Amino acid sequence: QVQLVESGGGSVQAGGSLTLSCTASGYSDSRSCMGWFRRAPGKEREGIATVYIGGGSPYYIASVKGRFILSQDNAKNTLYLQMTSLKAEDTAMYYCGKTRGIGEVCTVAASPDNTWGQGTQVTVSS
Repeated sequence: QVQLVESGGGSVQAGGSLTLSCTASGYSDSRSCMGWFRRAPGKEREGIATVYIGGGSPYYIASVKGRFILSQDNAKNTLYLQMTSLKAEDTAMYYCGKTRGIGEVCTVAASPDNTWGQGTQVTVSS
């Protein structure tokens, strides 16, 4: 059974940085897309970054591009999200998970067979 465990969240001031980690167990498929999602208070969960695990450049939504960096360590089955220049609007619960894709082209939409972890809370104060 697939398990995803996110960690690294916390409370920071605007302009600060955090690095999130997501470790997957019971799952290892290089021919898939993985990414990061977030759910802000009162909003729907949104995909913010994705990458083809077999190799490729990450894709980011506009609001985080240039500030967030998605990276992976396939040997450790771990996905990372380096977040810099954090803003109050980045406050959310962050999750990792499988995203939809066609071949090596990934989207930020959640895969229908994704299993959600517990998430990690990021709070940015202005």
